[in-house]
Amino acid sequence: MTIELFMQQLANGISIGSLYALLAIGYTMVYGILRLINFAHGDIFMMAAYFMVFSIINFKLPWYIGAVIVIVASVGLGLLLERTAYRPLRDAPRMSIMISAIGASFFLENLATYLFTGVPKGFPDIKVLTKPVSIGNISLSVSTIITPFVTIILLYVVLFITNKTKIGMAMRAVSKDFETARLMGININKVIATTFIIGSSLAAIGAILWGSKYPSVMPLMGVMPGLKCFIAAVLGGIGNTTGAVLGGFILGMAEIMLVTFLQPLTGYRDAIAFVILIIVLLVKPTGLLGEKVTDKV
Repeated sequence: MTIELFMQQLANGISIGSLYALLAIGYTMVYGILRLINFAHGDIFMMAAYFMVFSIINFKLPWYIGAVIVIVASVGLGLLLERTAYRPLRDAPRMSIMISAIGASFFLENLATYLFTGVPKGFPDIKVLTKPVSIGNISLSVSTIITPFVTIILLYVVLFITNKTKIGMAMRAVSKDFETARLMGININKVIATTFIIGSSLAAIGAILWGSKYPSVMPLMGVMPGLKCFIAAVLGGIGNTTGAVLGGFILGMAEIMLVTFLQPLTGYRDAIAFVILIIVLLVKPTGLLGEKVTDKV
């Protein structure tokens, strides 16, 4: 293997890991607040990709206006999901909320299939993101280069919100003790809505960057990335934002290096995520940066 090929694959691994990290932040934030795995998060990512397709291809909007519309529409969908599927079950047993999350995921997938058909649609070619850039003998797209930086910047924005703002203080209080925070007068609905706003925004940005790398949009496109991002969140320590990003990078690198160094196992690229999940649950169930907690009965 030449050094150029290794550096090319290294850049690809970091880029795909960054995309996993963006979605994993949404998973880990919702879990940190509600102790809920939002299985529909990957489907918000999928719907965001469709929003981008229709904004640019059907309505002929400039990509930057389309991107704003996609983020706003994804946030609206996330808030609608929280309001209809999760809030009515706030005081129900946790299993009921999890079943509702799975049902919401299936609903969005089938709704997309009904509205858009199962035929893949081409993601719009955003020239500013797909433009090739040569660094020596290595050829990369602009999206591959900027994705890690976008992820790191957004991670710092999320950390600033959670650690330095009033709503962030409320979010940390709710994550520590939901019932006590409610009794202390914290607006639970506002805190949870803010969490879904942040998570849905990151999913929309991830969908735009993902579509620039993999320009095929279909109703089930969010299933596998959603599962992998959940695994990334578990790997880093679900509930820990920095850990989710770290897990995303590790998972992306593991996938690409498997394909690069063990080409006969290329067909098992998706399986590596589940192998990592099993190992993490056996060796360190709390994840790399997770804290050991006792579940309340």
